[in-house]
Amino acid sequence: MSDARLELAYARGIHASYHDQMGVYHETGVETAVALLGALGISAQTEEEARAHLAAGDADLPWDIVFEAGTQPWVDIGGASWRLTREDGVETEGQGVESLPVLPLGIHRLVADLPHGPQRMTLLAAPKTIPMPARAWGMTVPLYALSETGIGAYDDLLPLIDALGARGGSFLGMNPVHAGFPTDPGLFSPYTPSHRRRLNVLHLQTAGGTDGPLVSYETDGPERREMLRAEFKASSPPKAFVDYVTAEGRSLETFALHQALSERYGPFWSGWPEAYQHPDSSACDAARVDLREEIAFHSWLQWRAETALAKAQQAAKAAGMRHGLYVDLAVGTHPHGAETWEDRESFAFGAALGAPPDAFSAEGQNWGLAPFNPIALRDKAYAPLAETFARQLRVSGMLRIDHILGFERTFWVPQDAPGTYVTMPRDSMLAVARIEAARGNGGEGGIIIGEDLGNIPDGLSGALAGSGVLGCRVAMFERWNWEDPEFKPAEAYDAAAIASFSTHDLPTWQGWRQGADIAARLQTGGIKPDQAAQEQAHRRRETTAFDRLLPATDQDALHMFLARTPSRLVAVQAEIILDMVEQQNLPGTTSEYPNWRLRLPGGARALARHEKLERVAEIMRMNDR
Repeated sequence: MSDARLELAYARGIHASYHDQMGVYHETGVETAVALLGALGISAQTEEEARAHLAAGDADLPWDIVFEAGTQPWVDIGGASWRLTREDGVETEGQGVESLPVLPLGIHRLVADLPHGPQRMTLLAAPKTIPMPARAWGMTVPLYALSETGIGAYDDLLPLIDALGARGGSFLGMNPVHAGFPTDPGLFSPYTPSHRRRLNVLHLQTAGGTDGPLVSYETDGPERREMLRAEFKASSPPKAFVDYVTAEGRSLETFALHQALSERYGPFWSGWPEAYQHPDSSACDAARVDLREEIAFHSWLQWRAETALAKAQQAAKAAGMRHGLYVDLAVGTHPHGAETWEDRESFAFGAALGAPPDAFSAEGQNWGLAPFNPIALRDKAYAPLAETFARQLRVSGMLRIDHILGFERTFWVPQDAPGTYVTMPRDSMLAVARIEAARGNGGEGGIIIGEDLGNIPDGLSGALAGSGVLGCRVAMFERWNWEDPEFKPAEAYDAAAIASFSTHDLPTWQGWRQGADIAARLQTGGIKPDQAAQEQAHRRRETTAFDRLLPATDQDALHMFLARTPSRLVAVQAEIILDMVEQQNLPGTTSEYPNWRLRLPGGARALARHEKLERVAEIMRMNDR
């Protein structure tokens, strides 16, 4: 007879086993099951506790009902009486499934009086699919690297917007701009955010800043904050700011309180005095009064950041760019940042997002990020997820979801046990994505792109395609064969995708050809000399194989290849236009490599005037983009 704790874990979505990318079989043990159940908020230290949870079931959770917006939902309630609360707050009552009304786009809540008692239901009224975009192209840039001095600012996007709009570009993409940790200048990775529903204020434009090939967050971050503080003190709050604070309500106040307390106690709430570790404590209630000036300052910073991004999006649309800004959503959030402080119940604690063992990491990876708790998401009718998407899409026309494989399953690593996969409510999450995409881009409808690289679970590709979520087709990965390198020709690429040569985590065109990433891993201690020699030899075979698909080895040939693909969107990378060799991020390193710090030579203005940009535009026009 199996252990009841394993039965409970499987019943709550924790996988009983999995195969890693090398084909090795891993079975989930009791230790892992108990730890991950705890992370889900289910205490099952003993089999007796587990049996009690199994007997209780999950009837207290809502049912998820996904249906097409503008139609009548069908739910299995027979002739039971029901109470409906629409997303806009309108409440109605009725009896029997036939009397349920046609429902508009949105997330609605229903309670039906069934024989076992009141049953909650989440009614996800979504479009069938996100419409496929027309053939188009755009550019991706590292925002932090766009200024000649200091940290790149939102306003640095404007000259690139003008240049791309004039040349037929449809979007300008950038790294995540989630709120970070301004009180700790060393915590600057855009993929380890403090809060994904708030913005990074270090990208607000100020004067000054250090120059040189690397961005200096340690010097320029504190200086920029002090300049912004002085500007705030010297100004009177305009009506637009007052209206913004009123509209944002308590959520903004709570975030701003977190930022104010961080100034006093440090970046991570887990290290604060216990009285301040929950936003609803009496100590925090008192701090909302005592720190009201600081709260106003941090609220003002958020208003400034959102205003700057909205200005850039408006400028993009005015310049004729169909989609405008293309923003990136990090896969998780820091376990002790502002997001988990404000909304702790939505996240799993005691486990971090990661990845199973592979050829590069025999022990697997621990990314140190807090995952959404799928049980909590379901209980909250997906409100945290919907707000996360909506926040990005109200200042952009395109949203890239990092590691969208996590819509199917996420790999959780407990503190003291091996990790395994946890099932996520894929269909409901995709419905939320379709709902928010329909509202995005100023109501014109946004585009969702899923970073679908890696070991894709069965069924996910079809589900993404059915929802109109575009995939990512990275040329260096698009192959028929890896051991004896054979790359796919342009015509073999998927249409429902965005095509690029590389990503921020991979080498540039020149870097790939030169094996610069392999050399960097050797220099930083990631690989031994003999392995580096083997990889360099294999890279030469790879570049030779890729060159068979091109008429030449220059970037014009590469961009012509990408432009010819059936993929609806093509992303041209700024680093390739500038012939940069070093990549922006070297996975597996921290301080050993200048991750997220490499400045673009000449900044945004030089890139906007670059002669090769006109050539890229010409190539795209030749291929109906």
